[in-house]
Amino acid sequence: VFTLWLYYFLYKTWSGKAIRAVSMNRDAAELMGINTTMTLALAFGIGVALAMTAGALTATIFPFTLLSGGGYELKSFVICVLGGLGSPLGALVGGLILGLIENLVTLKIPTSYVPFLEFAILVFILIVKPTGLLARR
Repeated sequence: VFTLWLYYFLYKTWSGKAIRAVSMNRDAAELMGINTTMTLALAFGIGVALAMTAGALTATIFPFTLLSGGGYELKSFVICVLGGLGSPLGALVGGLILGLIENLVTLKIPTSYVPFLEFAILVFILIVKPTGLLARR
């Protein structure tokens, strides 16, 4: 739900288009009359709010320890590369594909091999299509 909201926000609203413009070329966005300082603050605030929401939802399922997020770094990086960096819709599709692959593969191999599988998918995607599946460039 949050990914769809973020996609709608970034591509259909003026503020989202301003965030995308500032991320592409800050000087050109300033010349077009966009307040880049406020736009960067808005982007930071949205990122913090989404991270807070993800942490709150994760905390309801898993207990919090010092090493709680240890397994999520590789998984999130693989999802971003698989879907295409800079594409919210690509992140959604990449997450669905990785989740489907992980769940289907664990029917045949032990779950302790899943991190190896994630890394193998990362290397494969970087070799075959380095821009990701839904990248625009």
